[in-house]
Order: sequence, then C-alpha cells, then structure tokens
Amino acid sequence: MNVKIQSVKFDADKKLVDFVNAKMSKLERFAEDAVGAEVIMKVDKDNDRGNKVVTIKLAVPGDELVADYRSKTFEESVDESIEALKKQLEKHKNKFNK
Repeated sequence: MNVKIQSVKFDADKKLVDFVNAKMSKLERFAEDAVGAEVIMKVDKDNDRGNKVVTIKLAVPGDELVADYRSKTFEESVDESIEALKKQLEKHKNKFNK
C-alpha cells in the first residue's frame, strides 16, 4: 500500500514519520485490498481539546474511508484514527460480503 504523509504548518521529524509508517503497515493487515493512504498531520490553534490533528484517508476499491482525531500528541491521534479506520473497514467488508 502506498502511504503519503503530509505535515501542515510544521515539519515532521523522522521519528514521527517512522511511527506513522509502522502503524500504517499494521493497518495493512486489515485492509489487504487498500490501494493507498494519505495521512495529513496538522497543528491547530485549539489547545483545550488538543492541537494535534491527524486525518487518514484510506482508498479501498469503490470507496474512500476517512478518519480524523484531535488530541495532545500526534501519536495518540494516529492511534485513534487507525482504530476508527479498523471499525470502518469491518463495516465495509461486511457490506460487500453479504
């Protein structure tokens, strides 16, 4: 699966990029038919709810699954977004397997 990582309003360090790639490779087990993914990380102004926003768009045949999450750290945002994508993938698979 081709994973494209974008960082908006900041430069992602190698450690963060490696973390995202590792998590996305684990997600690939659930999304074996996924064509590609786009991970967009940005820093927002809302410090109360968390200013680290991650949006993951996963392209699967016939659909695009999107999950985004906001928290205090990018790592937590990536983890939560991937968990949401796993749930969406289950629904997507069940819809096509019926």
